[in-house]
Amino acid sequence: MISRKDLAKMIDHTNVKPTATVEDIKQLCREAVEYSFQCTVVNPTYAPLAVKLLKNSEVKVCSTVGFPIGVTLPEIKAFEAKTLADAGCKELDMVINLSALKSKDYATVKKDVKAVVDIKRSYSNLIVKVIIETGYLTDEEKVVACKLCKEAGADFVKTSTGLLVGKATVEDVRLMRKTVGPNIGVKASAGIRTLKDTLAMIEAGANRIGTSTGVQIIEEISE
Repeated sequence: MISRKDLAKMIDHTNVKPTATVEDIKQLCREAVEYSFQCTVVNPTYAPLAVKLLKNSEVKVCSTVGFPIGVTLPEIKAFEAKTLADAGCKELDMVINLSALKSKDYATVKKDVKAVVDIKRSYSNLIVKVIIETGYLTDEEKVVACKLCKEAGADFVKTSTGLLVGKATVEDVRLMRKTVGPNIGVKASAGIRTLKDTLAMIEAGANRIGTSTGVQIIEEISE
């Protein structure tokens, strides 16, 4: 069985609800420190607060770009990414341009991802994860999306925002891992609420888990 410590370092402790309050984010950050999670994930409006609250901890702040539907312009996504990196975020979860992907405009999809990835040149150790929103995609489209993200230099591909349709599945994670190979991260997110769910995703190839129930999941592991 995986240890609490090892699993915590695979969890992005998340609250990206549109109704999240300041107190919700403070609680998220307190929990992240207590359980030594890898990241907190918050919407951009709360990124400066999270950075301030976590500045003396090892927990990183991740925020969202083009969230949740991904159809803003590449230049806007790049600006948002730079602004968040300047604010102290160490990881970014961007949403792929689903409209372009569905239209088979793959050049635009790749340009969109690369616009955010290129921000990494100015920031050491910045990580970019790309949400492909699997609930809207056929298996063929999932493969194409993952390949485009890999070609554009993304660090991770991620299943879902958690706010739109569907949730992470073992089958999707397995397909994504097979497509990107061993050298890019796969983040499973949406609907992962139990230790059993989490371990299934890891077994399928995920090396990062996005969840709002990280505390409950960790508490299922005996000390």
